[in-house]
Amino acid sequence: MHIYSRASAAGKRVQCNMGAKNHAIMLPDADRDATLNALIAAGFGAAGQRCMALSTAVFVGGSESWEDELVKRAGGLVVNSGTVNDADLGPVISRQAKDRICNLVQSRVDSGARILLDGRKIVVPQYEDGNFVGPTILADVKSDMECYKEEIFGPVLLLMKAESLDDAIQIINRNKYGNGASIFTTSGVSARKFQTDTEAGQVGINVPIPVPLPFFSFTGSKASFAGDLNFLRYTLLSLTPLDPSPNSKAGVQFFTQIKTITQQWKESPAQRVSLSMPTSQK
Repeated sequence: MHIYSRASAAGKRVQCNMGAKNHAIMLPDADRDATLNALIAAGFGAAGQRCMALSTAVFVGGSESWEDELVKRAGGLVVNSGTVNDADLGPVISRQAKDRICNLVQSRVDSGARILLDGRKIVVPQYEDGNFVGPTILADVKSDMECYKEEIFGPVLLLMKAESLDDAIQIINRNKYGNGASIFTTSGVSARKFQTDTEAGQVGINVPIPVPLPFFSFTGSKASFAGDLNFLRYTLLSLTPLDPSPNSKAGVQFFTQIKTITQQWKESPAQRVSLSMPTSQK
């Protein structure tokens, strides 16, 4: 916001990618196996250090029937150096990041949440002093908890409960961020309601990270984006000099200046002066 304020005050066009708290709603009719795999991949991939990480899972009807299998699959992920081929999770970016993640997890535990899987004390052989955080799953999370209000940016999956689809959508809409949201269901009616009512710029239906490639604009909303239009996430592909870099419509509009050209060609000089706005031309 500081950058946005300074730049816009100077008359500059500004696009600022802000924070995120991405949600996924699980309906009881969802494909159980595919949904579990999606939660694990989107929640813990890149050690949760990506703006589209799926950090909050909202279970309509409760999470209890999902918890054992979630813990089993997350606990089977390999945490190791990012240069090791079989590693599923590497370290987080710094000691400060690790400490922040662990403190946010502890704040939730202190507030009464259940910790189903604790990755804070994981030790990786040969990297005993590394900045590693293993997959961590917290259940019974409430919207007033600090770990929910803040973007954790680590391998931590928060489990919340909702009584109905409407209740779950309201949980998402009450959050200040509007980056991405997904739903897992086999009901087209539920999916249509979700995509219409959810206040998020990027919506996924049975897709955990709703980021298609490459011709699209980042469409985060609310506190997830500040500025004019939206920016293109991916701009560099294998291109020839005659093949310009691909851009979404919003990206082109942001990086170019519109020029309006009005022309009139007459076969003979005007007979008199007209002071009215022209309504037709030849």
